[in-house]
Amino acid sequence: MTNETKLHVYDVLAKAFIQEGVSTCFTLMGDANMNWAARMAQQGCRMVYVRHEHCAAAAAMAYARKTSEVGVATVTCGPGVTQLITALPAAVRAHLPMVVFAGESPLRLGWYNQELNQGPIIAGTGAAYHQLHLPERMPVAIRDAFLQARRERRPVVLGIPFDLQERPWTGPENLPTPSAQVMPKLSPIPAHPDDVAKAAQLAASSERVVIFAGLGAVQAKAGPACRALAARTGALLTTSLPARGLFHDDPYCIGISGSFSTEVGLEYLAQADLVIVVGGSLAFHAGGGGQLWRKAKMLHIDVDPVAVAQGQEVAKNHLRADARLGVEALTAALPERTAKWRTEAMAARIRDTKPDSHVFEIEPDLLDPREVAASLEKAIPADWELVNSSGHCSWFFAQMPSRPNEQFLTIREFGAIGNGLSFAMGVAAARPDKTVVMFDGDGGMMMHLQELETIKRHGMNILIVIMNDGAYGSEIHKLRSEGLPDTGSVFGRPDFGAIARGFGLDGQVVKNLADLPKLVQEFSKKGGAAVWDFHVSDRVVSPTIRRAHPAKHK
Repeated sequence: MTNETKLHVYDVLAKAFIQEGVSTCFTLMGDANMNWAARMAQQGCRMVYVRHEHCAAAAAMAYARKTSEVGVATVTCGPGVTQLITALPAAVRAHLPMVVFAGESPLRLGWYNQELNQGPIIAGTGAAYHQLHLPERMPVAIRDAFLQARRERRPVVLGIPFDLQERPWTGPENLPTPSAQVMPKLSPIPAHPDDVAKAAQLAASSERVVIFAGLGAVQAKAGPACRALAARTGALLTTSLPARGLFHDDPYCIGISGSFSTEVGLEYLAQADLVIVVGGSLAFHAGGGGQLWRKAKMLHIDVDPVAVAQGQEVAKNHLRADARLGVEALTAALPERTAKWRTEAMAARIRDTKPDSHVFEIEPDLLDPREVAASLEKAIPADWELVNSSGHCSWFFAQMPSRPNEQFLTIREFGAIGNGLSFAMGVAAARPDKTVVMFDGDGGMMMHLQELETIKRHGMNILIVIMNDGAYGSEIHKLRSEGLPDTGSVFGRPDFGAIARGFGLDGQVVKNLADLPKLVQEFSKKGGAAVWDFHVSDRVVSPTIRRAHPAKHK
């Protein structure tokens, strides 16, 4: 800014965002946000300039999850806002705090070709939408948007007409107190003694206990408390998919509970007589309705325990408390006892049994996706950040049990493919000193190939691993299970290595898994970004699909 005495509204709006501690913003500029974005960059904010508005929002989602801060993105009005509509429901359902600076069409014009009633569209996603039409109040409205995003843990979209942004600033000289200083500082909720006593009686009368931790347990740092409770009760440990890795080094962890369970995990879950869910949402895909543990009672430890979730009756026993404090109180109320269920032989079986032992006939020159994931698990350094996208391939990539949760990210609450590159960019921005490995399928990768240029331009250190089965993996297997033609889901295998090189990145088709240690070593030395394309057989059906869509026609 060359002349501080002639501020525009967009100057002050940028200052309001910077005062909120915003250091990274995912951006696609247009008429209705570019002046503000330029000022944000001038004031020291790292602007990640993406190639598609959806990717700006999706990257901000991953950034919010990784940093536990408010993710920030910006798009222009009209078509810029409509491109957000797939990302926002996922952010809402994943409880991710975000603020999106979106333009609105100019108020002074009687007609504008990008004019749109944006509020109802955004509200339909579950996100909040606020029109900022009084310049003098805009800084307070921005502060309040960050407050709302933090308190409600959902996206807030701000619609600001760009002709108002261009006006000279005539409002107050000082900005409001930032949201972080206004936000209540609340202590964790302790458990009530009566509830603890009931929960302890239930746990003491159970012999085959499973402790199931969700993201609430991760956020409350309840991992050690859950391990202590498992030791006291002789319990097994499991997690939801987003919390995968919380117990990665515990010999009695059976991995993920739900659609991504291993064979051994499913067997032991079926034997359980009590499942203690700690900080989990009891979602259907995690087995929240008890479909995986039909013999078990359920105890839900959460700040907001529920009896019904996603249309299912779930837990009938509840302990309202912070995840860590609730588990610690329950452990303290239980007497020591000898473990009757878990044994060293059980630990060995958990360790040595493959996640899926089903036999498939693999065609020549193609790879088994399970072996690809197992080889990557051995070859990839333990401190690299892992990002698992969606789609059929994601089951295989989730079976990498040696990785801690701190280095794993997946956001799947809306069931949309095509987010992998965006999530990887968000993690790379949040962890600029780390190597990020993004796992995706060919179908998802094809949706936003343009972001390879973004990754290259911003110098992000991302290794992109593609399971390339030449099809939409979920659809091809579902169609085949119904005995229907799979033609519409089969596309052939694009050469992602060549595509990557076209964007100036390293890229290759990996045909021999024995080459992986050397490839990883070379990539570690060189850094930057690369795409590894694994041609896998489309005959290998994940256990998730096999259970949900058993073949009706042989």
